[in-house]
Amino acid sequence: MFFDEAKIHVKAGDGGDGAVAFRREKYVPRGGPSGGDGGHGGDVVLQVDPQLNTLAHFQKQAHFKAGRGGHGKGKNQTGARGEDAVVYVPLGTVVRDAASGELLADLAAPGQRLVVAQGGQGGRGNASFASSTHQAPRLAERGVPGTECWLGLELKLLADVGLIGMPNAGKSTLLAAVSAARPKIADYPFTTLQPNLGVVSVAEGYDFVLADLPGLIAGAHAGAGLGHQFLRHAERTRLLIHLLDGAADDPLDHFDQINQELRLFNPAMAERPQIVVLNKMDLPDARERWPRVKRAIEARGLTTYAISAATREGVRELMARTGSMLSGLPRPEPAADQIPVFRPEEAPAFTIERERDGWRVRGERVERLAAQTMWEYHEGVLRAQRVLEAMGVIEALRQAGVQPDDTVRIGNVELEWVW
Repeated sequence: MFFDEAKIHVKAGDGGDGAVAFRREKYVPRGGPSGGDGGHGGDVVLQVDPQLNTLAHFQKQAHFKAGRGGHGKGKNQTGARGEDAVVYVPLGTVVRDAASGELLADLAAPGQRLVVAQGGQGGRGNASFASSTHQAPRLAERGVPGTECWLGLELKLLADVGLIGMPNAGKSTLLAAVSAARPKIADYPFTTLQPNLGVVSVAEGYDFVLADLPGLIAGAHAGAGLGHQFLRHAERTRLLIHLLDGAADDPLDHFDQINQELRLFNPAMAERPQIVVLNKMDLPDARERWPRVKRAIEARGLTTYAISAATREGVRELMARTGSMLSGLPRPEPAADQIPVFRPEEAPAFTIERERDGWRVRGERVERLAAQTMWEYHEGVLRAQRVLEAMGVIEALRQAGVQPDDTVRIGNVELEWVW
């Protein structure tokens, strides 16, 4: 089975907590605060492994979590950084946000890496809060939770040339004739249930990758048949070999149908260079149709060939022409180049909502403050109150109508209003 789609969940490591500690060594006068900072959490990284060719390994594992940062210690010891989680994907993997479908990256280079979930920042220890006016602080910060999300992975084969055409046009037979690939071949529709790749050598030191794509039918762009599932693999190709069935009653009608499906799926694909090939020239009917097909195709400004994939008549000339055309075509650029998953967006600093049994304050900065504050330390509570007041949260709650003993929720923290 060829797996070219997967959905995975990634969770970066949480940052470690800062420490509250003081030096009391015999020969260290006025040692003071010595609580170290927490270590940063590990990242989740996607990395291209050219040895992989499907996304099948994600059928067994779909959740990936990086290591959390170590907690700070006394003597100003910083916690260890969390271990990164490296997730290997095949060449040609497109990464999207599973919720929105937004394109995040196109991993089209061997060894390419993409951080898809950033580890949380480590909390500061009490040594970081020391100042000339506050020489013995008894507060520290908790580590920031690591980011997490669901990602959609989509594999688009990296082939130079794509074989397209109706079912039974002879694509698999041609691939087997020109490469070492051994696709399943039989005389019934949809023999090819998955893309097949083969390497074609046209000259010493020069070869290209040829992909046999499943047969397309009318309505493939909208999901009919197998075409919709595999049309995206043709998007990577630089050149298309459009194989026509010489045994069909009207090969030109098939030609128009396939090009219409390409146009509806992706207009750019309809403009891609094509070599139109009439196959099965070993049959009398195909030889009879060839002059009419040749005139009609060449009238549209396209290159035409007549071959028999079964007897290999004209196949060598076709591959030589294919290699010649490829040498003059640029390689397509990736759709995107390492776009980080989590990008800052313009949004209000915070919002206040009335809930059935209290109030809810939302906002990235204010929720981070609540998550990092060690509420068991009185100095930590006072610092959080000062920051909330400086941000305008306290005044906004008053204007919203908060009353004494009301519950105020910030992230996972519940506070009681006492003013």
